[in-house]
Amino acid sequence: MDLRQLKTFICVAESGSLSRASDRLRIAQPALSRQIKLLEHKVGVPLFDRHIRGMELTEAGSDLLRRVSGIVRQLETTMQDIQSTHSEISGNVALALMPTVAMVIASRLVARVSQELPQVTLRIREGYSVDIIEWMQRGEVDISFLYGPASDLHLRCRDLLWEELVFISPPGILNPQDRVISFDGVAKLQLVVPGRRYAMRRLLENVAKKAGVTLNVAYEVDSYFATKSMVMSGICHSFLPRASVMEELASGAMEARSLEPESLWRNVVLGLPQERANTRATTAVVDILTREVAAMIESGAWAARPGPDLVQES
Repeated sequence: MDLRQLKTFICVAESGSLSRASDRLRIAQPALSRQIKLLEHKVGVPLFDRHIRGMELTEAGSDLLRRVSGIVRQLETTMQDIQSTHSEISGNVALALMPTVAMVIASRLVARVSQELPQVTLRIREGYSVDIIEWMQRGEVDISFLYGPASDLHLRCRDLLWEELVFISPPGILNPQDRVISFDGVAKLQLVVPGRRYAMRRLLENVAKKAGVTLNVAYEVDSYFATKSMVMSGICHSFLPRASVMEELASGAMEARSLEPESLWRNVVLGLPQERANTRATTAVVDILTREVAAMIESGAWAARPGPDLVQES
């Protein structure tokens, strides 16, 4: 199958129209349309529904995109890595971050990579662990932050850190003198938490079960930003990593309390594909990433404890 046709197909699918894909690829629309038609002829089914608003993937088109996007990206990355073997490190690196982690490190990491690796393009994708694992399996990302333990992930993992999950509340609802709260106290309050498919929800319910209480889940919301907004508006309470709400805590927009009798910690690991070697660019970005995480923990910018692999790296 023609690699050029597949690259055109992926670009049109991501862009949603021939005109936008034409701008991205700098190829005339008639030439792109011809490539798509040739590909559809080869696979024997329509890949797009064409309408006045643009081009929308058919079911077959969505299936093809899911199967080939990672493969095509790996081929392109491999070629870039070979071409740069005897020159300055260059290429594209895709990094997947959970929303709470992206809030803490994304801008700092982009700045460091831009400064230290000017020929490397860093692409950041945001998603939850269940999404990120699928992206890793399809070859769409090179590096990922994930929640541990590493033994559950079937990836090459580095144990980076443990971050504290705190109970967050609207200001003035609870006694401001109380800097901790028990699970008995939590059980009396309305909560917004992620759905059951998410690791944080399972962690909270397991700890609550050990404490002999049932969480009062009033809302299920799979959005970090929506959760923060609901808490700050006074609707409910929740749990989030302390590092991800530092600005809101400093401004007084919300309050945070540790759990008692023991605080609640969550493991964060760095994941790499199991059966795919790192490119030079990926290795260089991992080095910057681990150094930056170690520096943030040491300075207090990330409320976390370093994991054993981070200690070794630093």
